[in-house]
This record gives sequence, C-alpha cells and structure tokens, in this order.
Amino acid sequence: MVKKPESEKISYRNPEALNEPKVSIIIVTYNAGLYLENCINSIISQQNKDYELLIFDGESNDNTISIIQKKQENISYWQSEKDKGIYDAMNKALEFVRGKWVFFLGADDLLFNEFSEMLSMLNKPKALYYGNCMIDDQLFGKKYSNYHISKINYCHQAIFYPAFIFNKYKYETKYKVYADYALNILCWGDNTIEKIYIPKNISNYKLGGFSNNNNNKSTDLFKLEKPQWIKKHLGKTVYLRYCYRKWKAKIRTEQDFF
Repeated sequence: MVKKPESEKISYRNPEALNEPKVSIIIVTYNAGLYLENCINSIISQQNKDYELLIFDGESNDNTISIIQKKQENISYWQSEKDKGIYDAMNKALEFVRGKWVFFLGADDLLFNEFSEMLSMLNKPKALYYGNCMIDDQLFGKKYSNYHISKINYCHQAIFYPAFIFNKYKYETKYKVYADYALNILCWGDNTIEKIYIPKNISNYKLGGFSNNNNNKSTDLFKLEKPQWIKKHLGKTVYLRYCYRKWKAKIRTEQDFF
C-alpha cells in the first residue's frame, strides 16, 4: 500500500502510449483492490490493442495504487487525487482522452473478447456505437429508441461514445448515481449523433457496485427530475408515452392494493 500526504496528487504518463488510439478506456477507482487487477487483465488480453487505458483514482487507501503501479506499463495515464465522486472523476478523465471514442468500465467489470471485434467495426467518428452487456448472467442489449431510453438506461459498459460529444456534454455531478443515465438521454435525444447497435458481447457488468449500493438521497433527485429531462431532450411524443406508461403503472398498483 502506498502512503502519501493528504490530498497530494500522484500521476504517471506512459511515454510509450499511443498518441491517437481508436478508443480511450476510462476506469475510475476507489479502494478497488479486490477486483481491479482482473479488470485490467481483461483489457490487456484483448487482441486489438488500438486503445489507451486511463485510470483515475480517488485516493484509495487499500492496495489499489500498488496494483496500478504493478500494471502501469499497460496504462497510458493514471493519477490519484481527491475527487467529488465518481462522475467528477469521469469528467476529469475526459480532459486526458486522446481516442476517437470513449469507453467507461467499472473497476469490477470485465471485458469480453468481442470487445476487440467491436473495436475493428468503429468507423464513423460522429457515431455512438453500442453492443451487449452481461448483467448477472443475463445478456442485456438491443437496438434502442428514444422511447426505450426513457424507460430504462443503457449500460455504459457497452457504449462507445464519440469523443466529440464531450465538447458538448459532461456528467451532471449533482446526480451522484444516475448521471450516466442523464448523459444517455442527452445522446439519444441529440439528432447530430448517429446511434449504431452492433450485437457484440462487450463486457460483464457486475451488479453490486457503486450504482447499486449507493443510498445517497440524490438517487431520488434524478428520479424526480427525469420527466423534465425526457420532455426537454427526447421530444413531446416520447414524453407523453412515458407519462401514460407511468399512469397505467400507478393504476395497476392502486388496483392491486384494493
């Protein structure tokens, strides 16, 4: 375990890192020593090496930094300093990307080999590509419409965001859990971004991580404000369908109660 003074930033840039990789993979960590090495191994075992790996740590006090240092020849850039939460760290990381696409992976997630196949299929720089994600032994993934995204979020562990969108959008850090959902609503509602679904199995998403364990009250803040996001960014028709679906669900609940 690395000991350092409080709030001291440490960082490392690999001089052999690719200057213009196709994809920038971002991992945000905090006390991830139990599973981070397996995650990194799933990345460096990929046949397609046209990526860079960026790790942004929030001053872990377990063995996370030791693992990062052990693997740093496979990491393009990493740093450790205090942050204001996972989405603040993601926003920081976006300032360092050099890839044409950006891919976010949780420290307890794993890449499948089809990630490499997907990498070779990215050819429209202005397009958002997305595939499938394994969640608790169930495969999640299909072609998504604006209405689909209004119903349920798409796992960012299966999405390749074109880097240019982060000149327009950033993660809304007031949402401590669902800022990735807000970003996806922006992307699906943006007609300048082409969305391309390719049925490749990209990653294994481990439930029980930050989004599932966080009990912060702001979890409810996005739920409260979600209808306004839908209305503003996904269009009136989608908003009306969303409201009708919520109304029907409420009626069914009341009928079940009585």
